[in-house]
Amino acid sequence: MANSFTQVHVQSIFAVKYRYAVISSEWEEELYKYITGIIQNRGHKMLAINGMPDHIHIFFGLRMDQSISNLVQEVKIGSMNWINKSGFCRSKFYWQNGYSAFSYSKSHVESVIRYIQNQKQHHKKENFLEEYRNILLDFEIPFEEKYLFRSLE
Repeated sequence: MANSFTQVHVQSIFAVKYRYAVISSEWEEELYKYITGIIQNRGHKMLAINGMPDHIHIFFGLRMDQSISNLVQEVKIGSMNWINKSGFCRSKFYWQNGYSAFSYSKSHVESVIRYIQNQKQHHKKENFLEEYRNILLDFEIPFEEKYLFRSLE
């Protein structure tokens, strides 16, 4: 075959270091635009982005010329530096180490977009740890509780 054809839809989730709730509603839209710019400047397609003060969901169409891990690392480092340069937080902002990434078929794209767009309403019923644990269970990803994000204390 002379050409390669792919269609890969990925949801990535990552949290603020120590799950501090520091992403403010005053600047979250600017953050989402900045992250969208990183993704689109690399040739990927942003499908949805949203989150809560302590974590973020991004859903994108992945081009195969960049790995998921490299893209997420670029998003996290770029957005962290932008947040710190902008002075949005009183102390230095960091994303927590690690991330998750889940792939979806084309038939699930619209429901994942709606799910991400409705994060604020969703988290009125389920906290981040419950959400994250349920996603891992839905995808049948083995995990140990001690390695999941710690509850806020």
